Amino acid sequence: MRVLVIGAGAREHALCWKLGQESGVDALFCAPGNAGIAREVPCLPLDVNRPAEVVALAAREAIDLTVVGPEAPLTAGVVDAMTAAGHRACGPTQRAAAIESSKAFAKRLMASHGVPTARHLTCSSPAEALGVLRAGAFGLPVVIKADGLAAGKGVVVAEDAAAAEAAVRDMMVDRRFGDAGSQVVVEEFLSGREASFFVVTDGVHARVLPTAEDHKRAFDGDKGPNTGGMGAFSPSPLVTDSLAERVLESIVFPTLRGLAAEGRPYRGFLYCGLMITADGPNVIEFNARMGDPETQVVLPGLAEDLLPHLWNAAGGRVESGTFRTRGDRHVGVVLASGGYPDRFETGRVITGLDAAAARSGTLVFHAGTAAGDGGIVTSGGRVLTVVGGGPDFAKARERAYDAVATIGFDGMHYRSDIGVRAVDSSSQ
Repeated sequence: MRVLVIGAGAREHALCWKLGQESGVDALFCAPGNAGIAREVPCLPLDVNRPAEVVALAAREAIDLTVVGPEAPLTAGVVDAMTAAGHRACGPTQRAAAIESSKAFAKRLMASHGVPTARHLTCSSPAEALGVLRAGAFGLPVVIKADGLAAGKGVVVAEDAAAAEAAVRDMMVDRRFGDAGSQVVVEEFLSGREASFFVVTDGVHARVLPTAEDHKRAFDGDKGPNTGGMGAFSPSPLVTDSLAERVLESIVFPTLRGLAAEGRPYRGFLYCGLMITADGPNVIEFNARMGDPETQVVLPGLAEDLLPHLWNAAGGRVESGTFRTRGDRHVGVVLASGGYPDRFETGRVITGLDAAAARSGTLVFHAGTAAGDGGIVTSGGRVLTVVGGGPDFAKARERAYDAVATIGFDGMHYRSDIGVRAVDSSSQ
């Protein structure tokens, strides 16, 4: 089978790494890819947010299956265009992807179909949002979310009224996230611990991938602004077999039925961002694709091929159940450009990549990298995800950070506490 992976991040590098090992894959391509992916598979130039270009590329390369990695192409309607042209693509349609592209839509869907989530109000103007905050509808802390796509950064947990009002003005008046801030969702703060729950689905059946937990804040101790993710570990010690069954029955299947009832049948990866509270799992948000950096720690744990399930999600029947795993643990540390998630510089030469990748139990997935005059250089905010694997989280974490120590570039920033809570949970 000839397979195309769409995207340019570490998530797509991990997908290429996994699919490249599978016997059902005769030829593998990535578009547009990055410098690390290009070392392993052909990378083809492409504007992934232009559906017609994706269709033309699939036809030109005789692609059998296209796997869409990021959210933006899904929201742009790439899967719709591919399907209309007779090409098989794994991912939700534009209308189904609204479960991620509009937090207001996702909240309405959950309310309509009994999916547990935080109390909330959707506000269409700064005056409305500020009125909700000043009325104290949800108390403090309070959560403010930009309605649309904001690269994982459009969420603020405000500890006081001043911070909450500043977040509203930042999103709705200053338009930090552009049109994504034309509406905001104001919601109650849920106490608990977050976990990421993933399935591959045909819209009716679901096959459960290993769980994960990510670290969204920029600095150690979960301090600083939200980012696209500074690291992750898998599986989540929080999600027991019984809790996973509860998530399927109270969240995944009601959501899939709700989408189908609204004429938005869903296929592909579904990512449920959960808060595990004293009352059970609640949805913080849905993503219409796999997470990043979670993919980088989830896929190395699989003990079976991914391709047949992606093929079925794109147009067949997914085999319900749980993916077989190796039973090991993985910790991934994101190396970011200095200043990320705000302003940062690019073009910094990266050293030590080969030494890191050669270490036992270690994988290095590229994100914001490009080929430069001095070798591979930085080209984005999140540059690499360094993954360590081992029989327990302590060993996995040790391997990840030992490999991180061999890599360098000017301004390199990373958190030093990725996976600590997994080690702590495992020792209890």
